[in-house]
Amino acid sequence: MDDTIICWATTPDSAWKNLCRLYAPETNGLEAETLLAAINRVRDRYWADPQRHREGRLDLPKARREVLRLALTSLDIANASLAEKIADAYTAAREQDEFVAPESMALLKTLREKGIRLALVTNGGSEIQRGKINKFRLAPYFDNILVEGEFGCGKPDERVFLHTLEKLKVKPADAWMVGDDLERDIAPCHALGIYTLWVDGKGTGLPASDGARPDKIIRNISEIPGLL
Repeated sequence: MDDTIICWATTPDSAWKNLCRLYAPETNGLEAETLLAAINRVRDRYWADPQRHREGRLDLPKARREVLRLALTSLDIANASLAEKIADAYTAAREQDEFVAPESMALLKTLREKGIRLALVTNGGSEIQRGKINKFRLAPYFDNILVEGEFGCGKPDERVFLHTLEKLKVKPADAWMVGDDLERDIAPCHALGIYTLWVDGKGTGLPASDGARPDKIIRNISEIPGLL
């Protein structure tokens, strides 16, 4: 769902940069660039840990507060309230910037009109993910919706995909998986025999290192009707 159906007007890096400029004056003279560098270091380290990634994505506001606390601590700033203020400002900014492109809504309508069974599989906590689903009125387009925080496990666990196939009453060979994450969307579905479409929204191409290889690469989900 995220970065495929739902997009953001600004990138995470731009959002953090703007907030560092705004809140640097509250850090006793710290330069915005120094604050941003610390946040980026901690962000990379925090989300690279598989266990913290699983736990953190189930409560993103809490995870962001912890990232900011660790970032400020690394700069010898013990200010939990400021960490919370900056983190919550980021969460609010992301909520304000999220949108569904008209072409994405048109695609969902087209697929429904063709009678194609659709499932939405998304990692994350129920409150945030369901909030986005309700905000953009996405539920009517899908025959099944699986949210990690409700199901008990998330992508890339194969149980997520096997359960979804069962709900749709289709075999792996008759299903397509469309996603932007090679590790969590493409690799597990390819292993199950599901046709995989990787959404390379940034146009960076496949990484040079060995890893998941999709059956098809697209830049935007609006390309899907032409592939049917």
